Amino acid sequence: MAKMSKRTKAAAEAFVGKAHISVEDAVKLIKGAASAKFDETLEIAMNLGVDPRHADQMVRGVVTLPNGTGKTVRVAVFARGAKADEAKAAGADIVGAEDLLEIIQGGKIEFDRCIATPDMMPLVGRLGKILGPRNLMPNPKVGTVTMDVKGAVDAAKGGEVQFKVEKAGVIHGGIGKVSFTEEALAQNVRAFVEAVTRARPSGAKGAYLKKVSLSSTMGPGVTVDTASATAN
Repeated sequence: MAKMSKRTKAAAEAFVGKAHISVEDAVKLIKGAASAKFDETLEIAMNLGVDPRHADQMVRGVVTLPNGTGKTVRVAVFARGAKADEAKAAGADIVGAEDLLEIIQGGKIEFDRCIATPDMMPLVGRLGKILGPRNLMPNPKVGTVTMDVKGAVDAAKGGEVQFKVEKAGVIHGGIGKVSFTEEALAQNVRAFVEAVTRARPSGAKGAYLKKVSLSSTMGPGVTVDTASATAN
């Protein structure tokens, strides 16, 4: 077993006996323990009472965090003509059609969000096996298949976060940087939790929100009181 560093040991000790605490206390604890040489991300994990193997229990959506993510998001747009020009003017990092298809098929994926106009979906559909597993496939349900290219690019660049439940019924997301203020991070936590709560599927039975945990990129995790996480 690898020996625990002094930094990691000190961080872990600070979390001993801490569980089901308020969002504010959790954020304060995580900020105080974060000691990596880079600006760590505040990570959230939500255990939901759903079985995503059933279509009526799939949870998927998007949320615009009130204080952004602190991350530079690279955006690719599949579009032609005027819509391609609109995407470039909006600040998209990569814009194309067949040429962009070839780049992705060649294994070069240098973007974090993929947007497409509806007419481009027959082309983009050929990339399902590449973009799907990376959660990059454009989808009208989260606003990435749209004629409002400028709006989609602005949203992606401005702190919009997509979420999708995994096989075990867990949703993960990066919701800010530990350098943010405690208030800003707490607001982002509650905005994310609220969005996932609103996305409760029709097939979900019993307790939906089972557990909420927060951690930094390199630090330990702590469970958050669900009542605090859902408080307005």
